[in-house]
Parts: sequence; structure tokens; C-alpha cells
Amino acid sequence: MNFTQEQITEILQDIANKKDGFNEIMKMSLDVLMLSERKIHQNETGAYANGYRPRIVKGLGKEIALSVPRTRNGEFYPVLLSILRDEDSERNKLISSLYKKGLTTDQIGKVYEEVYGKHYSKSQVSFLMKDSREEISIWLERTLDSHYLVIYIDATFVSTRRDKSVTKEAYYSILGIKEDGTREVLSVVNHPTEGSTLWQLEFQELKKRGVKSVGLTVSDGLASIENALAKVFPGTPHQLCVVHFKRNITSIFPYKLRSQINDELKEVFKLETSTDTPLEGFNRLQIFVNNWISKYPSLKSYRNERNTYYFTYTKFPASIQRMIYSTNWIERLNRDYKRTLKMRGALPSAEAVLFLIGSVAMEKTYGCYNYKIPIFCAIEILKQKKN
Repeated sequence: MNFTQEQITEILQDIANKKDGFNEIMKMSLDVLMLSERKIHQNETGAYANGYRPRIVKGLGKEIALSVPRTRNGEFYPVLLSILRDEDSERNKLISSLYKKGLTTDQIGKVYEEVYGKHYSKSQVSFLMKDSREEISIWLERTLDSHYLVIYIDATFVSTRRDKSVTKEAYYSILGIKEDGTREVLSVVNHPTEGSTLWQLEFQELKKRGVKSVGLTVSDGLASIENALAKVFPGTPHQLCVVHFKRNITSIFPYKLRSQINDELKEVFKLETSTDTPLEGFNRLQIFVNNWISKYPSLKSYRNERNTYYFTYTKFPASIQRMIYSTNWIERLNRDYKRTLKMRGALPSAEAVLFLIGSVAMEKTYGCYNYKIPIFCAIEILKQKKN
């Protein structure tokens, strides 16, 4: 039958006005495109037609059953299916992205149904994220550089379900500064608790993954952490976090004195100076302690020589001291983890937590961490290490 343009327009309008009419027009158009493509393929190759096979795709709030033409030799594959395959890939990326942003599998299924008209159960959403989980797992076990200028280490605690109960478990992170001045998250692992022996195991894992030397390690004041480091990377300088130290020592004093104490501690922990040394810094700390210990005897623990590690930053160039005297950078990373996790409550397993925070770590590594920090000079820091 031959229709005029006006008749064709009228027919299409009639179909479009029906319920799901636009989906019907879409189905007809796609079926005709694939059929026309098969005819071209037959003319070029002499292949024989061999019926159709069904293919379900998403339309406007509904599923559409397409009729995909086949050939007898099976060599015909419509270009349209490649486009639809890309659509499936984009669907999986979207579902994975929503999960990484903190939505539950149930919430993702509801959002997807609202936007695309297709409902996915919790188990289906979980299955569709299988490739993403494998990707994160492989990334977390990747080979690392042989040398890092600085590594920052810290653990954050997350409510995790294990053996039918929920407890706070430790998730260890290591953030490294590469020789080109960029940063990357080197490791994210789970242990039920935090301890120097467990950190020693993680330092050994870094070695297995290719790390041969480190210019400086920065951590909080966890007991014996410097000893654990020395057993794996002997001779590596260690900096204990000054921010944690100030917070702990200030808590000893009454609120009305804290402003004065903070001012005095600024004089103890001098920054951006090239004439200071760890010994001089430790001596200033002892003067501070002696001035207050008669009123606050609990300050006696700060006479321990281990506190010299809080002044390691003075060995390094003044230009980078503010960046290495605390664990602030990795603390910010932990806050990024918490923002993603806060919508979830207790997660169903340690693997689920590692997937989420591993996703954050990978996103940061390939995102803002990929920008160079020019102030870090590999040559300067290596010289400091040799000295």
C-alpha cells in the first residue's frame, strides 16, 4: 500500500495517542531499521534470512519486545544491538554509581523503576554490581611504585555485621605521595581492631606489591607504631601527628586555660623554619611540661623520649612541614568514607564496607589526588633521607 505523507502522519498520531503509543512507534521504527539492515547484508553477502529472535529493551517507562532479524549462517548482527549493548553497560555503571554514593540495593531498585520503568530486586542489583566489585578488588591489589615520598596511615572504625552481631571494626588506609607530587591511596584493608602488629603486616604487604622505600611515614600516636615501621622499612623517619598530640594535651587543662595553652603549644611546635631540630623541639616541650606539671601531674607522660617523634618534621624543608606534621590529609579521606557510609547504618559484611570505601579511594586517586602538589620536591626529600 502506498500512503501519502499526510496519511502517514495521521496514522502515527493515532498510534501515539494510544496508551504506550510512543513505545509502539519506537518498536516499529527499530524493527524496520534492523530489517532494512539485514536486507543490505543479504544483498552484499548472499546470506539467507532465518526468522527473528526476541530482545527486550527499555522504552518510555515500559519494556519493548524487539524482533531481531537473523540469517542462516549467523553472521548478521545489527548495528542497533551494539548501541543497546552500550545501554546495558551504562545501566550497570549507573547502578554501581548509585550504590557507591550510599544508596541501598532496595533504594536503587526503586529509583531505577521510577526513572526507567524497570524494577530490579535487591539480589538483581547486587548481581549487576559484580563487575564493579571485581574492579575494586583488582585495584586494591595492584602493583605499586618502588618509592613514595611520604605515606600517611590511619584506621577508621565502621559498624560492621559479622556472625549475626554488629561491632565497630577497623578499616586501615594508606595514602601515599608519589615522586611526581601526586597522591594515591595505596591500601584499604579490614581488621577487627587496630594495633602496631597488624600495621606491620600491612607494611609487609606494601613490600610484596612493589614498595622498596619510603621517605617519611606519618601516623597518629598508636603505641609502638614506629617499631612496626622500622622492622619493615628500617631507617625510615616517622612523624607522629601533632594535631592529635595538641588535642590530647589540651584536654588535660580546664576550658578557661585552653586558649593560653594553645598559644604556648604554637611556640613548642614551630612550623616553616629551617633552623629547628627534633631535639630542640623536644626540649621546648619539656619546658612547657615543667611549667604546668605541679598543677597537672598527668603531664608526666609527656616527658617520655618517644615524644621526639612529634618533631621529625623539623628535619624536612620548611616549605612542606605544614603538610607532613599531621595526618590531616588521611583524616579528610576518612571523612569522605563516612559521608558515603552514613546513609547505610550497619553494613551486611566487611566486604560491603571495603567495596564502598575502596570505591571512594579509587575515585579520589583518579580525581583530585591526580593533581600534582608542586611544593613537594623529590630531590629535596631524598637528600633529607640520605642525610
